[in-house]
Amino acid sequence: MNHALRRAMADAKMTEAQLAGACGVDVKTVGRWITDSNRVPHARHRWAACEALGEKEAALWPNAVRSALTTGPDREIVQVFPYRSAAPASLWKSLVTKARHELVFAGYTNYFLWLEQANLAGALRRKAEGGCRVRFLIGDPNSPVTADREAEEDVPLTLSTRIAVTLNELEKLRDVCGIEGRFETGHVSLSVFRFDDEMIVTPILARRVGHDSPMLHLRRRQADGMFDRFAAHVEELWSRGRDIRETRHDGQA
Repeated sequence: MNHALRRAMADAKMTEAQLAGACGVDVKTVGRWITDSNRVPHARHRWAACEALGEKEAALWPNAVRSALTTGPDREIVQVFPYRSAAPASLWKSLVTKARHELVFAGYTNYFLWLEQANLAGALRRKAEGGCRVRFLIGDPNSPVTADREAEEDVPLTLSTRIAVTLNELEKLRDVCGIEGRFETGHVSLSVFRFDDEMIVTPILARRVGHDSPMLHLRRRQADGMFDRFAAHVEELWSRGRDIRETRHDGQA
């Protein structure tokens, strides 16, 4: 019997049928998850169940987590998702909530964050006021790089429009010390989001938008590992960036 799963369902007041619906499986499948502690659901079903129940994967299916542990150079890789949209929204919320010192949002538009994270502005305000440095590295909406990428994506909701959403949200936070924003274009094909010693990396594929691209969840475990190299990449782009406030003072944003 998977007692941890059963307790989590009871705490969440969720029936087998409700959990099955949330995970996109048959109710009998959920029944087998409960009655057989050795049965490990497919990864996407585990993530869906964890999000629905508000629990961590290690609590419900510790064997799955143990089997995924590595000891080599790839030990910084926590999870891999074939699509960014496959990652539970609760993962992003948890990473933002846990961060104490450093939050970096180096997505070209960062549009999806405002859409998917309830009251993100309030959370960022609290983080900054608590001493956390918050930075946004945003694509330059007036750059030829942006125009070229827009043509390649060829979607109704253009990069420039998505960037404008982030700029409008950051404008509301201008009174908060510790929240910064810069324009750059060197990350048009690679989004990096840092939360202290954890990180989300999304390589943007040709003709694909961000949510349709693969995603890596990293955790720093060594010097000059994957985490540090991606972090250095972002710092280099940040050093080249142009403060978004300069553009706004010119009335061109």
